[in-house]
Amino acid sequence: MSEPELIIAQQVPSRAPDLVVSARPDGSWPVRQMSSRLSQWLGLGGLEIAGRGLRELFTDVSPGLDYLAEEASRSTEPLRGIAVQFLGGEDFRLLVDVLPGGVSEEGLPQFCFYFRAPPSGLAGQHEPSSRYGLVGSSPGMQEVFRKIALYAATDASVVITGETGSGKELVARALHEQSSRSGQPFVAVNCSAISAELLESELFGHEKGAFTGALRAHKGRFERAHRGTIFLDEVGDMPEPAQVKLLRVLEEGQLERVGSETPLSVDVRVVAATNVPLERAVQQGRFRADLYHRLAVLRIHLPALRQRAEDIPLLAEHFLAVFRRKYGRSAARLTNEAMALLQAYLWPGNVRELRNVLERVFIENQSEAIGARAFREWVLERQDFSPGDWGPDRLGKDSASLALPYPLSSERVLLSRPERPALAGPADPPSRRTTQPVNLDVATIRQAWKAAGGNLAAVARLLGVHRATLYRYLQKHGLSRSDLSS
Repeated sequence: MSEPELIIAQQVPSRAPDLVVSARPDGSWPVRQMSSRLSQWLGLGGLEIAGRGLRELFTDVSPGLDYLAEEASRSTEPLRGIAVQFLGGEDFRLLVDVLPGGVSEEGLPQFCFYFRAPPSGLAGQHEPSSRYGLVGSSPGMQEVFRKIALYAATDASVVITGETGSGKELVARALHEQSSRSGQPFVAVNCSAISAELLESELFGHEKGAFTGALRAHKGRFERAHRGTIFLDEVGDMPEPAQVKLLRVLEEGQLERVGSETPLSVDVRVVAATNVPLERAVQQGRFRADLYHRLAVLRIHLPALRQRAEDIPLLAEHFLAVFRRKYGRSAARLTNEAMALLQAYLWPGNVRELRNVLERVFIENQSEAIGARAFREWVLERQDFSPGDWGPDRLGKDSASLALPYPLSSERVLLSRPERPALAGPADPPSRRTTQPVNLDVATIRQAWKAAGGNLAAVARLLGVHRATLYRYLQKHGLSRSDLSS
């Protein structure tokens, strides 16, 4: 046995690979064979596998298996222990090793994928990235998942904070659905969407003749939510009279309809949300301090999307899977260049804005790969905005008291103009790119980690490498998150 063959033999696990692919000159990765266990995991039992491409078979995987195959083909070492998320339907995560597998009958290089479940001792490092309709594997989202599971078992009031579009109502619904009240009503009210004159009647109801136009008795939202959960969105905009009545409901479990002096007992769990700090509203005299202390017993904060850029690939794959089902299309994926473009944006509209943008380009783009060029029109719309352009001075004289879409910490543009315009056309295909050998030492990784504030996706971007490459060097140097943070 020659020396290269001996090295490969020592690297290959004793069991057969789960997936064998070969490299084509055009950059595609046709599947040579797939193990029965992987086929069962993915529900591909009756599907003809051989000859079909990685991108076609694994459309809902992050990172893409074709990207890992490409990375392995450029690397001098095997990829080991890469966490791969299978999105769409029931999300789950596996670890994968990608090793060289000799050559095919056509003389093309082959690579073998070996999948395994994360070790039980590493369960905390490999939490599911999708729960309760929320998607994310960042530390901030894992904390949200932890608190939902912990708080759902109680009846204590909860305040959910976070910017517009970050998913506060999803968290409120998750708290309800995971609680003992799940079989009872979930009632949502946007306090800023109802006029101050009508909000009290809408929340607590009114009697016939209580005011002009009250032609019959009206059951309020609290009564409708009896034994269930009420979600008060933008609770900081609630007028003073309604705040007084809400405080009584929280303290005594009783309310009075408008025009009535007879108290009614209600059993309702209150979950509130705000995109402005309630503490600031209390200081400004717009929100009662006693209500604040009674309402904010428990607290869940949803991080802004720009603060968890590592979740953007997971979210993008999740939404693309939704759109595939919605519009009946079997394949659509984002190129590396398109994903880099999305991760460079500040997302003032958060997850809601990301979903809307992706649905737009999904509808407009009919090809298998959605490249940066597909975002051309959206880029042109966003390029000239800076954070200040979303501020009160652009909204009129009376807007100083309005909540800003997000904190204005700098004058950084929302979407920078790329030096090589993503609008000019697609990048060279992977097989034609010229790449320089990468050699990352511990000092370089630590420096990038510090500059990126511990965000692994940002670290990879600063170093100019794929995240899989960064993971490989972290394993090579025996570095963990705690090591880098120390």
